[in-house]
Amino acid sequence: MGSLDGLRALVTGGASGIGAAIAELFAAEGAAVAVLDRESPTASGLVAVKADLSDDTAVRAAVEEAVAALGGLDVLVNNAGIGAQGTVETATDDEWARVLDVNVVGTARVSRAAWAHLRASSHAAVVNTSSIAATAGLPERAVYSASKGAVLALTRAMAADGMPDGIRVNAVNPGTADTPWVGRLLDSAPDPAAERAALEARQPHGRLVSADEVARAVLYLASPLSGSTTGTSLAVDGGMEGLRLRPRTP
Repeated sequence: MGSLDGLRALVTGGASGIGAAIAELFAAEGAAVAVLDRESPTASGLVAVKADLSDDTAVRAAVEEAVAALGGLDVLVNNAGIGAQGTVETATDDEWARVLDVNVVGTARVSRAAWAHLRASSHAAVVNTSSIAATAGLPERAVYSASKGAVLALTRAMAADGMPDGIRVNAVNPGTADTPWVGRLLDSAPDPAAERAALEARQPHGRLVSADEVARAVLYLASPLSGSTTGTSLAVDGGMEGLRLRPRTP
C-alpha cells in the first residue's frame, strides 16, 4: 500500500523537473494526480490541466477542471515558479512584477481556488516549494530570493489560517537541484562546467540535489502520516542552510 492511497492531489508546475518527480511519485504512492502546467506532463495516467498562474480566471477554471476529474481534492502542491538572475541594482520593475506575480501571487491564486475543496477533505495538506534562497543570501538572486522568502512567510500564514479548516500547510526548501531549469542556467554561463562545479561545491555534500530527493520530502509533508506537522519548512539542500564545515583538505 502507498502512503497516499485513495487521495487526490494537484501539482502545479508538474510537467518537468521537481514537479514531474513529485507527480510521478505521488501516483506511485497511490494518489490520483492532476498536473497544472502550461505544458502537458510526460508521464501517463496523470490528469493534465493548463493555466498561466498570472491569470486568475484561468487558474480557477483549471482547478475546477482538476477537481472534477479527480472527484475531489486532498493535497495541493504549489511547485510552479520562475527564476530570475541579478542584483537589486540591476533588476527592473518588470522583473520584480513578473516573478512576484507567478511565485507568490500565483501560489496564492491556486491555493485560493483550491481552499474550499481542501476544506472538505479529512486529510487536507498543502506543500509549497520555497528555496534555500529564502534562508541563505545568494549572489545575484535578489528578486528570486525575495519571492521565495515571501513563499516561506506565506506558508506560515496559510498554516495558521488552515488550522480551523483542518488544512495542514508546509514548505520544502530545495537547494540547487539538477533540473532542466538549472541546466539552462548552466548552458548560458561562459564556462558551464566551471559553473556546475561551483554550484556543487557550494552545497556541503558536494553535489546538486536530485528532483527525486525533493519529491520524497514533499511526499512526507503531504502524507497523512505527518498529521502533526504544519507551519514548518523542510530543507533538502545537502546541509547548505545550517552547516558551516571546514574546507576540505586534499
